This record gives sequence, structure tokens and C-alpha cells, in this order.
Amino acid sequence: MTTPSRRPTLGRNVIALSAVSFLTDVSSEMIYPLLPIFLTTTLGASASFIGAIEGAAESTAALLKLASGWWSDRVRQRKPLVVLGYGLATVVRPLVALATSASQVLVIRLADRVGKGIRTAPRDALIAESVNASVRGRAFGFHRAADHAGGVLGPLIAFAVLSWQLAPLRTVFWLAAIPGVLSFVVLCVFVRDVPRVVQPRSSAPDLSQPLPRSFWRVLGVLFLFTLGNSTDAFLLLRATQLGVPIAMAPILWAALHVVKSASSTHGGALSDRIGRRPALVMGWTLYAAVYLGFARATEPWHAWALFGVYGIYFGLTEGAERALIADLVSPERRGTAYGWFSLAIGLGALPASLLFGQVWDRAGAPTAFAMGAAIALTAVVGLLATGASRDPGLAPQSHGNRI
Repeated sequence: MTTPSRRPTLGRNVIALSAVSFLTDVSSEMIYPLLPIFLTTTLGASASFIGAIEGAAESTAALLKLASGWWSDRVRQRKPLVVLGYGLATVVRPLVALATSASQVLVIRLADRVGKGIRTAPRDALIAESVNASVRGRAFGFHRAADHAGGVLGPLIAFAVLSWQLAPLRTVFWLAAIPGVLSFVVLCVFVRDVPRVVQPRSSAPDLSQPLPRSFWRVLGVLFLFTLGNSTDAFLLLRATQLGVPIAMAPILWAALHVVKSASSTHGGALSDRIGRRPALVMGWTLYAAVYLGFARATEPWHAWALFGVYGIYFGLTEGAERALIADLVSPERRGTAYGWFSLAIGLGALPASLLFGQVWDRAGAPTAFAMGAAIALTAVVGLLATGASRDPGLAPQSHGNRI
């Protein structure tokens, strides 16, 4: 009688990097759900300026993700870039407490996103190289689940401090430094590089030639979807517009992250079983339905329900997207591929948020959300079209590194 083969484990790196993301998100999410309200009520910013802040921040990060991902393919160690990125964000993020104008918040957010830009592509490549390919979707889903779990705890801490009047809003921003420092310590102590053979450095960076056409087709569709996927700050503004009290914004944000965290590992594992594209089609269709719901919503409970369903969209798509990128490219080009992936998402974020803010200001929130839903459904059609052909020889490998 033969014994069934043991299911590959996630390993030390995935668990440690997940803990890093958990603590980092505790820090960032103590600030982020309060930022739109802080900007509008304390600093007097408009919806359009909020869109400009978030769009510019993500686009700045995207440019650096490409550079850091490309560079991490050409050096033997990815960890130093990951450490640099997390360290920079840890230092600058709490400085929002000192801001006296919206433009200062913009500068701080840009610096925070520079750190994210440096770390993201090398970190994702390190995760992909640390697990067996058969559980790659689950690994990315588990990482995203930990990240979103931090998104639960962070807003709850902020809500407790504010509702119990333990400290003013700006002090909450300072307190966010504590989990940020803890995440940096975990990263430095527990995460290890995966040994690998690197290609010789060339005098001129050739960023596109080694990547297959299937990758570029998928990337184009991801960019299209991003054009309809503006900053979630608008969802928080819509919730307050529907009657959700400002004091409940952190709880609403935490509830969203509960669903994200609960669904991410299962969503990533689902993509291991049914395929990346089917999982993405399900998630993007759900996204369109949620945005249509926000366009038609009229009551506070509608916002709570839609935020919950919105969390399932993340669970279905975040792990599947990252695993799909690793599936489409050879191992030695993964850092560059994740850089291009992040660049597409980040460059799409700026026009998406600016456009959404402009439509909101001129035609109202329902029209803006309906527009986002229409773009998402268009991207679903495009994604289905990319599944017609696959590049030979780039299927996921049966074995991968485990640490």
C-alpha cells in the first residue's frame, strides 16, 4: 500500500514575511482609514485632492517596484532591498502626525510609498522562490491573509484609542510606529534569502525581451482593470455619505479586512485548483457588482454589506494575480516580472483615482461607481480572451525551493 505524498509546506520565509506584512499593516491601517477624514475635516482637502494624493503615491511606488525588481534579478540576494524598503516606510509613516497641510501629507505618503516600491517586487519574488509551485497560490494567499489581518487589528486599535478618548488623532498616528518597528525586527531576524544563480550583469538593462508575450497580454488586462479600481478612500467617503458615523470608519475598515483575511488563503488555494484566470474572472465580476451596489446604495447598512462582499473580491484575486505572474515567466526573471506587474498597477492608480475623483465632484458618487463597474466588466472580457493561448515551457514547475 502506497502512502500519499506529503503536501508541500509554506516554509519559514512565507510565514516570516507574512508576519512582517501583518505588523506593517497594523501600523499603516492605524492611519489609512482615518486619513481621508483627517484630510477633509482637519486639513480641508477635496475629494479630487485625495485622489491625487493616493494616485501619485501609488504611481511613485510603481516606478520603484520595476527598478528594484529588475535589480533583484541581477544580484544574489533579494533581502537587502526588502529590508531597505520596509525600513524607510517604518521611519516616515508616523510623520503624518506632524502634518499641517494636505501637501505635507502628500510628501509623507510619497516617501512611504517609496519604501513600498523598493520592497514589493523583491519580496514577491522571494515568496515565489521559497515554496513548491503546486502551492504558490496558497502561499501568496496566506501572505495576503496575514496582511489583511493586520488591517483588522490596526483600525481596531485606532478606534479604541479614539472612542475611549485615550489620545487625540495625531497621537494615534505616532502610536503606529510601534508595530512598524516590530515588523522590521522580524524581517531582519527571521527572513532568509533563497540561494540562486544570477545572470551576468549587462551594460544596458533589457527589461522586456526575456518576458513572454502571454505575460504582456495578461499585464495589459490587469492595467485595464486598474483604471477602474480607484483608491479605497472613496469607499470610506461613500460610506460616510450613506450615513455611517465617522467614529465607525475604523470598524468598517476592520470588518473589510476580516473578510479579506478569512478569504485570501482559500482564494489563493482555489486558484491552485481551478486555475488563475477563472479565479480572477470570479473576483473581478464580484468587484463590478459591489461597485454597482455602491452606486445604488441609500442606507448605512448597505455600506456595511457591500464592504463585506468587497473583501471576498480581494480573497479571490490577490493571491491568484501574483501566482499567475510567477507561472508566466522563468524563475530568473521573476523580480523583473513583479516589477512590471507593480508598475502597471501603480501607473493605473493615478489616472484611476484622479478620474474617479473628478467624476465624483462633477457628476456625483453613483456615476463614479458605475463607471468603475463598467471598466471592471470590460477587463473580465479581456482576461477571458488572454486564456486562448499559452506560451510553451512556462507552466509551473513541479518543484520549488523551500526554506
